[in-house]
Amino acid sequence: MWDNPRLLNAAANLLSGLAVALLIAAAVHLLMRSPLFELREVTVIGKPAHADREQIRRATQQAVAGANFLAVDLDALRGALERLPWVRRVELRRIWPDRLEIALEEHVVFARWGDAGLVNTHGELFAAQSEESLPVFAGPPGAEAEVLLRYRRFAELLAPLADAPQRVTLTSRRAWQLRLASGLHLELGRDYPAEPAERRLARFVASYPQTLARVQRRHEYVDLRYANGFALRIPELDG
Repeated sequence: MWDNPRLLNAAANLLSGLAVALLIAAAVHLLMRSPLFELREVTVIGKPAHADREQIRRATQQAVAGANFLAVDLDALRGALERLPWVRRVELRRIWPDRLEIALEEHVVFARWGDAGLVNTHGELFAAQSEESLPVFAGPPGAEAEVLLRYRRFAELLAPLADAPQRVTLTSRRAWQLRLASGLHLELGRDYPAEPAERRLARFVASYPQTLARVQRRHEYVDLRYANGFALRIPELDG
């Protein structure tokens, strides 16, 4: 080997490369710990409507503790903040030479998902509490976005009746059930290729003025799972 110029040159190049890599690593290590790049300010843009500012402050302090401006782990900080109630998404930006900017996107609540949490306007389930009067959704795990989409369609169809769904349920058998603000329960049944649940609901709404609107007694349950009509339950006539 020692009398082989090619091998000697290759070994020398390798050692030189390792030396440069070690120098760069040492320099980066020093920069990451240098007090010259102290993180002096963390700014939260805007005023969160629901997210707790004290929780934001504590999560941020824990994530940046001991790190300077260059060494802050932005992924760890983003993860810590996005685990807080009401925080949907976080954007972080380093602003030279010593400031970190935090932009929070909060969940906009749309409905309750049973007792499991809340559903936002994107159809995403999140863990938080709200005192607002909200519609209630129920269904298999992971069906939140689907139920939100159908809620909106059902609400459009019911608009001519000046009524709206208060509860939308997708059962384990993929059947749809509605409870309206008026107290009326609608059994829509399952979706079929030739007749989705919306078509049965639209037929019910179109026929309502000539049918239920003329019934003087209070009605509480309508079964729409029929091809050419529906069944009505009137409490006074039960039994």
